[in-house]
Amino acid sequence: MHWRETLPEWYVKKYGYQPCVNIGTAGHVDHGKTSLIQALTGIWTSVHSQELKRGITIRVGYSDAAFYKCKNCESPLGYSTTPKCPNCGKESELSRVVSFVDSPGHESLMANMLSGSALMDGAILVVAANEQVPKPQTKEHLLALETLGIKQIVVVQNKVDLISYNEAVSNYNDIAKFVKGTNAAKSPIIPVSAQSGLNIDALIGAIEDTIETPKHDESKNGIMHVLRSFDVNKPGAKIKDIKGGVIGGSLIQGTFKIGDEIEIKPGIFNEKKKSYEPIQTEIVSLGTGSGRVEVVKPGGLVAIGTKLDPSLTRSDSFIGSVIGKPNTLPENSLSANVEVNLFDSAVGTSDESKVLPIQIGESLRVNIGTAPVLSKVTKVKSNNIEIEFRRPVCVFEGGNIAISRRIADRWRLIGAGVVG
Repeated sequence: MHWRETLPEWYVKKYGYQPCVNIGTAGHVDHGKTSLIQALTGIWTSVHSQELKRGITIRVGYSDAAFYKCKNCESPLGYSTTPKCPNCGKESELSRVVSFVDSPGHESLMANMLSGSALMDGAILVVAANEQVPKPQTKEHLLALETLGIKQIVVVQNKVDLISYNEAVSNYNDIAKFVKGTNAAKSPIIPVSAQSGLNIDALIGAIEDTIETPKHDESKNGIMHVLRSFDVNKPGAKIKDIKGGVIGGSLIQGTFKIGDEIEIKPGIFNEKKKSYEPIQTEIVSLGTGSGRVEVVKPGGLVAIGTKLDPSLTRSDSFIGSVIGKPNTLPENSLSANVEVNLFDSAVGTSDESKVLPIQIGESLRVNIGTAPVLSKVTKVKSNNIEIEFRRPVCVFEGGNIAISRRIADRWRLIGAGVVG
């Protein structure tokens, strides 16, 4: 039975037929993030051909799960992902539906992780119990969550089935020391085994107690950050059967419904004018984890079917774009003023090298919403810098950005900023 069939009237009225919160994964490569999401949702999110070949998450993946609570069982035994309690066999009540954003852990894919975290309301920091604490990307990902203002965090000590009890206790204490003084200092640390399903009920309970459902204003104009785009047509499809391009992401405010006219910024590159131009299209279909719907709201990941030429949306070509109603989004920007807060050291480097001041003429990579953008510093004054983007960006004033610098052969996170 799909969770859509179990949604009570109160949930549908408030959130529609979709998840109401986005929860991301963070942590070092091979610490079990995707396995954990599979244990929670039953879905393996790494489905790209290179992901299957290499055994790591490359693109940001998604899956949904409904959480249920049995009134007859004490917490955490009463939590599950099925409408019938696995502990006592009685009917459970829906708590809420959650959308998981599974981010890659490899250091070379940090930009993908930062793009995914732009849609997160809370996060699960996954730490392997059978490895030294902390690993480089564990530190970098936790700092990235802090940089982007994600404060609701549950820490998972995964793979406890691979070590002894005493080793698990020692590792648990190391994790507690590691998160001290961070946004995760007061977060619960839940020992689990994603492979065997051990303590998944306790993890669900911790998520429900720690990560609140955000309040969104549906009366405002709809805004959606784009994290995927693709062509759903199979090779050899007849012309009359070809469907328009599909764009995936998450709304942060407002609603969209079938038939709405939408605008996508920064748009596509006009070869004749040698510039980017916003494009407008019509919503012809809407989908969530529950299937086709008429209206989508904030919370959860949604797919928008459009009238766009599907060749335009292939291979995630619209990642980093913003969607809104026509003439409601900020104008495309080629520059921005940013108030910067630099870290003491560059996380992820072997020697934790000191972060030097930003210099005029320096190249930086900034993550704005779901858009990773290369930029050049044109002005520096105290903690404020002015940057020029390599390509136009749809920028919201007051938005948080992550700042990375090229150190050796990798982009390393060196600070955070607020667009002025």
